[in-house]
Amino acid sequence: MSALDPADVVRALWERMEARDWEGARATLADGYVADWPASHERFGSADAFIAMNRAYPEGWAITVDETVADGARVVARVRVHHAGHLFHCLSFADVDDGRITRSTDFWLDDGGDAAPADRAPFRSPYPMPPEVH
Repeated sequence: MSALDPADVVRALWERMEARDWEGARATLADGYVADWPASHERFGSADAFIAMNRAYPEGWAITVDETVADGARVVARVRVHHAGHLFHCLSFADVDDGRITRSTDFWLDDGGDAAPADRAPFRSPYPMPPEVH
């Protein structure tokens, strides 16, 4: 995996999780990998814990990677996850070293989870809804 560009490594993690290729997903993570999810105050302190948590998540979800942007070894991924009629967004900041992800900080939110304040109404238009993945 070390021959891959850091953005390719991050994209591979998400794509392998979508494929339920748990061994392949684990191979993208360094042994000392740590994932932080600040919105829910969670830390997954190892690659194995992170994979086990995802593997145990209730089935029926679909992942779409909308984009990845890399600045050297730092990669930002914008991801959508459809699950049980809900859409979730993730903005993931990952560090890649020697072809493996060493750390990520992932910001998860529910689509439309924050109500738009009324005082912005005169200035806004509806946000285009992304296509649903089945």
